[in-house]
Amino acid sequence: MLMNVLSKEKRGLLFGNEAIVRGALESGVGFVSTYPGTPASEIGDCFAKIAKDAGIYFEYSANEKTALESAAGAAFSGVRSIFPTKHYGLNVASDSLLPLATFECPIIIAVADDPGSWSSIQAEQDSRWYGRLAKIPVLEPSDSQEAKDMTKLAFELADKYKIPVILRLTTRICYGKSSVSSGNIKKGKTKGIFKKGWFKLGTQETIERHKKLLEKIGKIKSLSEKSCLNFAEKGEGKTGIIASGISYNYAKEAMQELGVKLPILKIGFSYPFPENKARDFMKNLDEIIVIEELDPILENEIMKITSKKIYGKNIFPETGELKPEHVLEGIAQVLKKPIKKFQKVDAPKRTPLFCAGCPHRPVFYAVEKTLGKNKIFGGDIGCYMLGAFEPYKIHDWIVSMGASIGIGHGVSKATGEKPVIFIGDSTFFHAGIPALLSLVYNKADALIIVQDNRLTAMTGHQPNPGTGITGMGEPSKTISINEIAKACQADFVKTSSVWNFSQLCRDIQEAYYAKGVSVLVAQGECRLFNVRQLAREGKSWPRFQIIKQNPKLNELAKFNCPAIQKQKGKWLIDKKLCWGCTVCKQLFPDCIEVEK
Repeated sequence: MLMNVLSKEKRGLLFGNEAIVRGALESGVGFVSTYPGTPASEIGDCFAKIAKDAGIYFEYSANEKTALESAAGAAFSGVRSIFPTKHYGLNVASDSLLPLATFECPIIIAVADDPGSWSSIQAEQDSRWYGRLAKIPVLEPSDSQEAKDMTKLAFELADKYKIPVILRLTTRICYGKSSVSSGNIKKGKTKGIFKKGWFKLGTQETIERHKKLLEKIGKIKSLSEKSCLNFAEKGEGKTGIIASGISYNYAKEAMQELGVKLPILKIGFSYPFPENKARDFMKNLDEIIVIEELDPILENEIMKITSKKIYGKNIFPETGELKPEHVLEGIAQVLKKPIKKFQKVDAPKRTPLFCAGCPHRPVFYAVEKTLGKNKIFGGDIGCYMLGAFEPYKIHDWIVSMGASIGIGHGVSKATGEKPVIFIGDSTFFHAGIPALLSLVYNKADALIIVQDNRLTAMTGHQPNPGTGITGMGEPSKTISINEIAKACQADFVKTSSVWNFSQLCRDIQEAYYAKGVSVLVAQGECRLFNVRQLAREGKSWPRFQIIKQNPKLNELAKFNCPAIQKQKGKWLIDKKLCWGCTVCKQLFPDCIEVEK
């Protein structure tokens, strides 16, 4: 049975992300702040939908650093607070994370790693290192039930020890659905009192706080040793398994398929690491198989305390998502058990592409038509990343939020060439403004095209400071990118509609050849969001058809709209896919018209 996170039902199915929300509600959470980032986006989305009914405060912050700091301020005031984020987001917030550990801030950080880079193309990352770096506890759920239960435990730990606690999730935990036994929702307080006098500034004070943190993590280590989140299951033989997170489930499935029952130590409270419990588990074993996603963190911990034979990243992949077949093959290899070889599925390759009517498509098409492909092009994080694929292949780098501008500036200063920089509206608010200030201050020569689709579209159409609505659906001020650019004293600022193609081309050319820092806001609402809104309201939109075949229409292959296809040598528009953006009609007015 599917279960709503506010349901009074005692058992039902929940995604891991939903289970985090349920656990927080059962803990009396009162304050939630985040910036959307997949695979953690749905935690924020779920809170956004139920915040008013649940009587809690929720916000989408401008970026992850401000989200963490906002939640920390509420936690300092006695309000139970949680900060959901993806792994890159924790990087952005890390500047404040480490001091908050020493400042005794009882905040929960639900961080979702993305092994396999399903939604995070820049790099893979194991966020468990942050527990060791900041010296704060790390909990690793292996299913939705544990996600809910560990969230509740995290709040208890945070309150008891006055310390941040990390809930480390991975993609399969976030999007896996399993049965959850629920408890009662606890009404959390949203108002508290900030107690003055605890903060002291100075070198000696900082050192004393560090000492206190080390003492505290020592006490939590003894708790980890006794925790029921770290438990051993009996088995047969001299080979044992130590696993955490989704790897534990894969190990259980593999043993069932192989017809064996090995001793297994499940690690759920992974930092501080329970050394004594691990020693006891390994006492009568000859060899240990350590199974974990991404970095060999548990493996390194085990190697510190034993000289027994360890199988870890020498048989399991350290890159990409760990899959059930990897675990099966690895265990079979150690046990020398034969298994059938897995056959690779010969699935057709699909190149990611923009939706029909996407406002980013005419921007890239216009830039290529106007400026060619030989300029230097900086890419950033958002739907417009797809400009790196065929047929555009325009981005020369994509690194992190806002890095398009910073790297572009360095390239420009080093080469003397004027870069064209693409950045989305939400990303501009997130990290683009300081970068823009730096360019203006340092007399840069660059064109920044802000691709303003009026939403944080890539992660699920969440609002941002430019949408005029908060995460709780309340009207707010609509922050103008145009006015921000002017306030930053950019040399050229203009807004251009992406739906007026000829004017867009002229504006791109004017902006590029203007001297200094140019900011062109290429504005057009996400067509997917727009069409969904029209459909909900029972309204229609124009659809186009090709009335005359012409060799010039072959140019549509470069335009790359999924609604426009070539079949049996003829171009046609699929009316089921056409979302009526009008750009193809502007390009070929003699061949395309509105369908009657």
